[in-house]
Amino acid sequence: MIGLIPFVLNDYILALVYILIAVATFTLKREDHDYLAYFFGLIVITISEYFFVRTGVETFVRNSLWGVMPIWLPFLWAYAFAVIKRSLRILDQ
Repeated sequence: MIGLIPFVLNDYILALVYILIAVATFTLKREDHDYLAYFFGLIVITISEYFFVRTGVETFVRNSLWGVMPIWLPFLWAYAFAVIKRSLRILDQ
């Protein structure tokens, strides 16, 4: 998904692509609590990233969400949360 960033220059289209990838992934192979992990990541990481960027430690050229970060970033992090959840389940076995 990160590899799409330089090719999809419109932040809103990239956010939509990320959402569609998540929906397709969760539809093709459904696991318990995938959507919970996704929405938890979406909310928690968006808030965390907002405060992190506001400190000035990290900056973005593309800042379509609240003038701070690209709108696609929370969807990328949310998907990462769900993937990490699945990875931990695999490692537990």
